[in-house]
Amino acid sequence: MSDAEEAPGEATGENGETEMKEEEEPNPNYKEVENLQQESKDDTLAWRESQEEERKMEKEEEGKEDKKIVMEETEEVAGEAQEKEASGIQEETTVEPQEVTESMIHLETQITDSQSITSGIFPKTRRGSKSKPSLQLEDAETDELLRGLSTQLEFLDLDQISPEEQQISSPERQPSGELEEKTDWMLQDELGRERRDLEPENRDEGQESRVSNIQSEAGISRESLVSSTTEDILFERDESAPVYPLTMTWSFGWNSSLPVYYIREEKQRVLLYVCAHTAIIYNVLRNNQHHLQGHANIISCLCVSEDRRWIATADKGPDCLVIIWDSFTGIPVHTIFDSCPEGNGIRAMAMTHDAKYLATISDAEVQKVCIWKWTLAVETPACTLELPKEYGVQNYLTFNPTNNKELVSNSKTQAIYYAWYEERDTLAHSAPLLTEKTFNKLVGKFSQSIFHLNLTQILSATMEGKLVVWDIHRPPSSASTFLGFPYIKPCKLVHLQKEGITVLTTIDSYIVTGDIKGNIKFYDHTLSIVNWYSHLKLGAIRTLSFSKTPANPPTEKSNYPPDCTLKGDLFVVRNFIIGTSDAAVYHLTTDGTKLEKLFVEPKDDICAISCHPYQPLIAIGSICGMIKVWNYENKQYLFSRVFEKGLGVQSLTYNPEGALLGAGFTEGTVYILDAMSLENESPEPFKYSRTSVTHISFSHDSQYMATADRSFTVAVYMLVVRNGQRVWEYLARLRSHRKSIRSLLFGVYLDSNEPRLLSLGTDRLLIEYDLLRSYKDCLEVLDIHRTDQGCYPTCMVWYPPLTRELFLLICNSGYKVKLFNSTTKMCRKTLMGPAYGSPIEQTQVLPVRSMAELQKRYLVFINRDKVGLQILPVDGNPHKTSAIVCHPNGVAGMAISYDGRYAFTAGGHDRSVVQWKITLRYTTGREGRS
Repeated sequence: MSDAEEAPGEATGENGETEMKEEEEPNPNYKEVENLQQESKDDTLAWRESQEEERKMEKEEEGKEDKKIVMEETEEVAGEAQEKEASGIQEETTVEPQEVTESMIHLETQITDSQSITSGIFPKTRRGSKSKPSLQLEDAETDELLRGLSTQLEFLDLDQISPEEQQISSPERQPSGELEEKTDWMLQDELGRERRDLEPENRDEGQESRVSNIQSEAGISRESLVSSTTEDILFERDESAPVYPLTMTWSFGWNSSLPVYYIREEKQRVLLYVCAHTAIIYNVLRNNQHHLQGHANIISCLCVSEDRRWIATADKGPDCLVIIWDSFTGIPVHTIFDSCPEGNGIRAMAMTHDAKYLATISDAEVQKVCIWKWTLAVETPACTLELPKEYGVQNYLTFNPTNNKELVSNSKTQAIYYAWYEERDTLAHSAPLLTEKTFNKLVGKFSQSIFHLNLTQILSATMEGKLVVWDIHRPPSSASTFLGFPYIKPCKLVHLQKEGITVLTTIDSYIVTGDIKGNIKFYDHTLSIVNWYSHLKLGAIRTLSFSKTPANPPTEKSNYPPDCTLKGDLFVVRNFIIGTSDAAVYHLTTDGTKLEKLFVEPKDDICAISCHPYQPLIAIGSICGMIKVWNYENKQYLFSRVFEKGLGVQSLTYNPEGALLGAGFTEGTVYILDAMSLENESPEPFKYSRTSVTHISFSHDSQYMATADRSFTVAVYMLVVRNGQRVWEYLARLRSHRKSIRSLLFGVYLDSNEPRLLSLGTDRLLIEYDLLRSYKDCLEVLDIHRTDQGCYPTCMVWYPPLTRELFLLICNSGYKVKLFNSTTKMCRKTLMGPAYGSPIEQTQVLPVRSMAELQKRYLVFINRDKVGLQILPVDGNPHKTSAIVCHPNGVAGMAISYDGRYAFTAGGHDRSVVQWKITLRYTTGREGRS
């Protein structure tokens, strides 16, 4: 078989089978092939005889007759094969689905890792086929051949491929050492096919059952989870073990600039909202979150289908994406990569009620409206329209609920009506100019626009409490020219209320508005008021989302309020979710008018976070003046405090005992609070700074507290005894740096238990202060050292005692990490640090929980937009680090749990805090912390 690689070429015959072309020279090994075929036939006949002996006694005579017939036909087939081989012509034998099925079943028993098998290996058995033992392979080379065949057939659906197409690849594609075994297997398949044609057709159910059992044991599903799921299983699935060093487990806060949607109500109350670059599906009753992660930029808009099955999210920034998700499973079903080639992202988005089409408006200087047939998995829009700059920035978009070919959008000054002609690939639009002269009245800025319930008009709400009514003039259906495009015309200005309208939507037979005073009003199709909710004392309404489940009909036990019409009928409407501008989310049960506060989150930047030193508590501070304390193990909100207007929380730190919480504010005030009640620990706050307090630190014995502000000043406070009580007093302050202070750190002297204080600034100075020699209004400096020449330092931390020498680890803007002797301040080593697009801005050493972990330490760090882990000791090896995007618009702070199991990152402008589970076994091979 040395000439096997010189096999003849292929040719396709009329019957669809692949034939072998005649070689120009005869095969010198013809006799060897003939002998191998004869041996193969003999082996196959022996196997046939062993199978006949196992048949039942009552069918013994019938089995013998079948055997004779098979032997006779086999001899004829073998003779024909020999004659063709002698003349240089060889035909490939067709592999029936039944033979492939049985071979794959035998192959599956040899594979130990069932997860590596896909559904293509086990095709379903056709009707009429029979159950038969798998082929017994004789040598290792034949096993290898079958493994190669299984790889080729892995993704084939043999139920949909004709038998003529299911063939083994030609000998010219096989190694020379495998042709012999291949010929043997081909003849066995021929015999098996002849025997199957003669046997009764009554054993296919057993074969199908066997294949089904193997698929279930291997965890194989022939159907897509998205297509096979008919109900919400998102929170029913078991969460798999984390496979990354850092895994998002919870997100605190939400982007109140975007809407919150009511996804489920039947069995469980489920909401959809956005935190930074992640969409959150939140189960209120179970207190669970599912994270839709896939965006690398901040999510700028989102929408849902009418049945709440499909979710679309889009972001704003470079390499922006539009992703469509299945809300039942949380699986992304389609991604649009080139929705905005300019890289500006998406400004507004809407989905048709039947979820077939998706419309987007870009956020570029010249906005572009695109309609996507996303269900066809296309990468280009069905039609595109560029809008003139004079239309303003279009920031709201919606479809006609009964016509997929009509849309309306608006900016603050312009409403636009669109008509999509799919057959022409045209998106026509109408944008009449509307000024105060149109109605001789003040119109106001547009907020949202919708289609009227009568479908012949469009309504645009304004911030002056008015509605602009537009008539839609549609051409007759017989018009076939391009001059017959529909258009809109303003016909009426309705002054609905005094308060500015922020939300305009429809539900059932009502037109619903929400305003800046927190009022929610319902109107009929004539714009006559039917009912309103004005006693709820809410903030400005940002979003209203009604349940997809219709309201229950009123009964004797119902407590629906009466409407305000003369008839006084019961006002029956669906339950709905309310989102307000102060980042609060409420649920209103209309039967009985029960308002439930679901959560209230900070409405401004979150810059300050701190973890309790020995309890699973985290304190979160916002620029809006709110401090919230959570139990991050149970995901339970505990207590909060909102400070007076003008006090924004900039920094937070627990003292080592966990009894106190130091808080620094944006206008320079420093509070010392009780950690469990957030009440003032000192009678009056300290006000010794005129700028924002960026750092707070406590000494190891809680006798000193130091702060740093934006004026490059370090202030020190100390605990003293006055009249038998321990009180905090101001000691001294010093403007010790010329540029911003990046780190403020307490330590302990090696030869004593006295605290030491150091500060590091972007002026490249490392300064240590002499606390023992300092006195009232005089903060003494012990020494000053320069850390860098060209680059500037970004942060510092005490290096763990992995060696006999104690170090300070300092990171700089050149992606370098330096080790300084803690006593002499001499630089002992300079190494390459983690390089993930920007320098390290803050770092902490991961705490340990046992003595066995003292020699294996880790470093947690953040840079501009990522959080990462590094294995210590530092040696410049880039493969000992890992990082993940946590806040695309910038990380404002970081905290580590007391047991080292979690890391927390604050997003600043995105108003969120993300909790990351740390799994170390993917970094070191050791068992991770759980």
